Amino acid sequence: MCGIIGIVGVEPVSGRLIETLRRLEYRGYDSAGVAGVVGGHVERRRAKGKIRELEAALAAQPLDATVGIGHTRWATHGAPSAGNAHPQTAGRVSVAHNGIIENFAALKAELQGRGRVFQSDTDTEVVAHLIDEGLAAGQEPMAALKAALDRLTGAYALAVLVEGHDDLVMGARRGSPLVVGYGEGEMFIGSDALAVGPFTKRIAYLEEGDHVAIDHGEARIFDAAGARVERPIQLVAASAALVEKGNYRHFMEKEIHDQPDACQHTLASYVDPIAGRAEAPGGFDFQAVDRLQILACGTAYYAGLIGKYLIESLAGLPVDVEVASEFRYREAAVSPDTLAVAISQSGETADTLAALRWCKERGLATAAVVNAHESSMAREAGVLWPTNAGPEICVLSTKAFTAQVSVLTALAIAAARQRGRIDEAEERRRVAILLEAPRLLAQALAVEDQVRAVSHLVARARDVLYLGRGAMFPLAMEGALKLKEVSYIHAEGYAAGEMKHGPIALIDEATPVVVVAPSDALFEKTLSNISEVMAREGPVILITDEAGAARAPPEAKLVVAPACDPLIAPLVFAVPLQLLAYQVGVFKGADVDQPRNLAKSVTVE
Repeated sequence: MCGIIGIVGVEPVSGRLIETLRRLEYRGYDSAGVAGVVGGHVERRRAKGKIRELEAALAAQPLDATVGIGHTRWATHGAPSAGNAHPQTAGRVSVAHNGIIENFAALKAELQGRGRVFQSDTDTEVVAHLIDEGLAAGQEPMAALKAALDRLTGAYALAVLVEGHDDLVMGARRGSPLVVGYGEGEMFIGSDALAVGPFTKRIAYLEEGDHVAIDHGEARIFDAAGARVERPIQLVAASAALVEKGNYRHFMEKEIHDQPDACQHTLASYVDPIAGRAEAPGGFDFQAVDRLQILACGTAYYAGLIGKYLIESLAGLPVDVEVASEFRYREAAVSPDTLAVAISQSGETADTLAALRWCKERGLATAAVVNAHESSMAREAGVLWPTNAGPEICVLSTKAFTAQVSVLTALAIAAARQRGRIDEAEERRRVAILLEAPRLLAQALAVEDQVRAVSHLVARARDVLYLGRGAMFPLAMEGALKLKEVSYIHAEGYAAGEMKHGPIALIDEATPVVVVAPSDALFEKTLSNISEVMAREGPVILITDEAGAARAPPEAKLVVAPACDPLIAPLVFAVPLQLLAYQVGVFKGADVDQPRNLAKSVTVE
């Protein structure tokens, strides 16, 4: 969610702090701030709202510092305001923080009992007070940081400045990611590789529980027990060019159009096009398990549901899919023969990571489908199944979703062959179909004008229903989620056969119904549902292929996508749904890339 940058530099850092915070906007935020060491003292500039408001504050009061930290905040404790923006300061200490300190109320009461005065409503301020108390008691900065960390319960990534220590930035992580960047006479810490990548390619990923001190020459890293450790330095190409919009109006639009390449790059890790084979990276044997437990949140959850349809139908392997935020709190019944599969774009989603760890503690084999290959999930899972979508900057997930579905489709084929459900000839046929997906995704982008023509029907609505059958049912739910996220219109996705079991009561002339229905074995039944909608004067937008369009009722508004095999229909038909949400958002003047209240990577529960 929030973004962090810390720089120990040899030249003024304000410009680079702002540059980095702009790159971190994709995480979602509602306020921003920077702090720097000026003449031995720490000064702050903070603002509610967008980065431009912080820039205005810096223009009015420049910050001439060569050592500093910056932060974009997504409010958890305390409303969005300049006073609650980070960095938070107590005494000599200024702190930027991602995450939630779960025991902050008890700590705050304790600190207030000792005469400490709080200036904000944030949980973060208790961290600054704890460190400052340690300094007042004569501890060195790293000792004071460690003592404070030992008191904290919850998740955090921290960047810390201390007055009187002009060339020092401290950091720590538990539950939220933090990286260290190694420059020439300069050092950096940041939320991820994109934060520090434009300044250096040499990056180390802190492990869970680590804390660190950086100065001009080195990074001193300590583990949770306080022992000095080394973390491997890796070369990471995270250039600023990867996060440019190019000729597109928004990152969402660009990333929708990135999907043919993202799909192709992802499939390259799973499919041998010459041999016609699908493989599970890491050599995983699907015969060794009797069930898959998929754990995910939001869009990744819907990708998992599509994976359930594919894996069960092709491989005959039972699949459970569960919202990760509920899974570990209901004492789920799992067996040692279950493979737990976490799905997450960032690999840092707090609920999913916690559920993955819960499964590991109970002896389950684990795998992670992630786009960030050095993330916590990628490192902690027994098997990494990567997506290769590239950086996804828009808060709403588009190309990461289709990359996840691409992975699950390839794994379904691999599992089917391993488990003897298909022979080599059928595997080659299925692989050939899957390899058509990038081309058909590119063709699906051509429906944009058709989508624009019907988007006004949706943009004027207060409520929208989405219907689908088979794998189109979870895709309908994903389409509804996209519309909610980008346009703030209430939308729900239903299995088309369930419409008459309740949702049909909502249908009238003001409630558009978006139906996702390729001309497959279920199309005839879906046509019956469309007739039921129209009998109640509900306007229908039918997303189908040419064969489906030929059989559609004349009253239906059509979006005609490329014809495709049912195996890859969830990939191809995702594109019109994404474009519909995008066009409605643009029509309504919404902040398409950074919708209100949303964050890209939800690193708190």
